[in-house]
Amino acid sequence: MMTVINLLKRHVEENFILASLILLIIFFGIVAENFFTLATLKTILNQLPALTTVTVGMTLVLIVAGIDLSVGAVLGFSASVVGVAVVSLGMPIPLACLMGLVAGLVCGSVNGLLVSYLSLPSFIVTLGMLEMARGLAYLTTDSQTVYIGAAIQKIALPLPVAGVSGALIFSLVLVIAGQFLLTRTVLGRYIVAIGTNERAARMSGIDSRPYRFLVLAVSGALAGLGGIFNAAYLGSADPNAGIGLELSAIAAAVIGGTSLMGGRGSVVGAFAGVLIIAILQNGLAQIGVTEPSKRLITGAVIVVAVLIDRWRSQHKAG
Repeated sequence: MMTVINLLKRHVEENFILASLILLIIFFGIVAENFFTLATLKTILNQLPALTTVTVGMTLVLIVAGIDLSVGAVLGFSASVVGVAVVSLGMPIPLACLMGLVAGLVCGSVNGLLVSYLSLPSFIVTLGMLEMARGLAYLTTDSQTVYIGAAIQKIALPLPVAGVSGALIFSLVLVIAGQFLLTRTVLGRYIVAIGTNERAARMSGIDSRPYRFLVLAVSGALAGLGGIFNAAYLGSADPNAGIGLELSAIAAAVIGGTSLMGGRGSVVGAFAGVLIIAILQNGLAQIGVTEPSKRLITGAVIVVAVLIDRWRSQHKAG
């Protein structure tokens, strides 16, 4: 009986996310003249890779009952590393992108070490990394936008066969891989178990430290990958890139069913949350909403997402 009830609850949650996505599309299709156009679709698709990639990492961190506030700044730092490597050091694009990934991985690994092995709160550690990574981005670029050019934009251009960019395809592969990891592997079960009840997991013989380290290191690496996608989309490395992105990633994950308390989440659901955030931001821009108002509305969405998460937790406990 309880299994049936849990399945019904999950079904209702999935339908709620899908219904919200459809209603949002219908709303902006009515109030915005050019929403149902190929140009709008391309704009949304081009913006998805960076946010999707970062959200996959954020989802894993939230499931293990942590948080990573540094992903936006790490994205900006990694993009800056790529830009300087290409323009100032003359490195080929593949090697420069590898350096950007390494920069993200190093930032994530520092977070992981401090949180896992020194038992520091992830909120404080990643807040500190947010400031450090943003400072490194400014120092790396001398606080100037670095124009890379067409060489890196190929990553964001539509492929002749698929009609969408390689960056988007890769980000979708990451979503599938992340969902498979959570639902079909021992590693995924351990991550969920630690987030649900770390003490019980420890008594079962699971050492939480390497798993907490792993998810934070992966989150940093994926933020680095997001930086590459962002630089490819813009054709440049902006040290201010990714400001506020951590809030969008958290909102997308929570909207998609991931609990802020840990122990529950879905990478596929988080991707649905990414679609909702992307459509909301583009729709608001098309109807002429100013940037301050967009931030106000996005903040309200985050608060609503937290309320929904609390409602889910209370009904689960009940």
